[in-house]
Amino acid sequence: MSLSTDHSQAVLESEGMGTGSSRADRPTSFRAADFAVPTGAEEEWRFTPMDRVADFVAEVLEARPAPVTGDDTLETVGRDDPRLGRTGAPDDRAGALAWEAFSEAKILTVPAGSDEERVIRVDAPRGMNAAHVVIEVEDHATATVVIEHTGSGELAEGIEVLVGDGAHVTVVSVQEGERTARHFSTQSILVGAGAQVRHILVTLGGDVVRVSTNLAYTGEGGDVQLLGAYITDAGEHHEHRIFVDHNEPNCVSRVTYKGALQGDEAHAVWIGDVLIRPEARGTDSYELNRNLVLTRGAKADSVPNLEIETGEIVGAGHASATGRFDEEQLFYLQARGIPEDIARRLVVRGFFAELVDQIGVESVQHKLMAAIERELDLAGVTGNEADAQ
Repeated sequence: MSLSTDHSQAVLESEGMGTGSSRADRPTSFRAADFAVPTGAEEEWRFTPMDRVADFVAEVLEARPAPVTGDDTLETVGRDDPRLGRTGAPDDRAGALAWEAFSEAKILTVPAGSDEERVIRVDAPRGMNAAHVVIEVEDHATATVVIEHTGSGELAEGIEVLVGDGAHVTVVSVQEGERTARHFSTQSILVGAGAQVRHILVTLGGDVVRVSTNLAYTGEGGDVQLLGAYITDAGEHHEHRIFVDHNEPNCVSRVTYKGALQGDEAHAVWIGDVLIRPEARGTDSYELNRNLVLTRGAKADSVPNLEIETGEIVGAGHASATGRFDEEQLFYLQARGIPEDIARRLVVRGFFAELVDQIGVESVQHKLMAAIERELDLAGVTGNEADAQ
């Protein structure tokens, strides 16, 4: 993948302008004018409620800078800083508009060989806001960065994560906007040779949330975990899109996303695209999505896609499933004297437990478990409504 910072280039040649039959053929550009305004008929937009996100893909996106805060190591830079745009150009109109909309960016640099923990807070007050954040972790550094998203307004955002060779990095993005919030985020990651990366998405609130995570490697032997947990309430639309581009040999990717839905017209979408290019010999990849429907009226769409262009791989696979409570587990617990409402809570906690344990960031784990308990209270998980699903 090119690391060019020539943002005047309309479409990155390295990404191509193919026929559209492969995920690799999708055009990319820093200019929104190079993308047509989507109608919802396009493959990448067919699950998105276009009537609720029209301003994110309009002719022009007018936005003020979103308040982005952290400690004093967070730099504020202008659009002309050469460290911006190195993870590549956006691959849809919303991402390109977000790129054009920000007037200043924030950069967090973790120096080579250091070990740091950082929290970045992005707030979106009412109205349209734009933010751009770059996280650069240099060679052989260790870092944990938590990005907390809050607010009641709209946020068009780009996040770039550049991971140096041999670095160990955990990046957590928490979406916890208010019920009125709408949030479009493109999070692009480049993984250095021999680096270990965990990218964790936790979506707990917001009327419409669409997060696209794009990942590629810059050297051999990168090892990546993409973890996600989401809780989608009545009327909310939460959409998570992943593209793992295996473009280097002997790299590993593991994707695990789990979500719970409850309430009328709660809608969760998960799209998992994995591309294994001809040069990516020795790839080991697997992606998994599970959705647990707590009440009637909720809907989950789950679409894993796997493209393999070389036979010289360790393994590649995917799985997805959507269902309600596991009645066998409930029967087992109730047969041992556990009341039904408590049994159902245990089943939901168990559904998320393995994923929560993998997060490894205590504050985020506590936040997610507290949100799960709140959702169980709201859902009134006493058995009758869930059984009607």
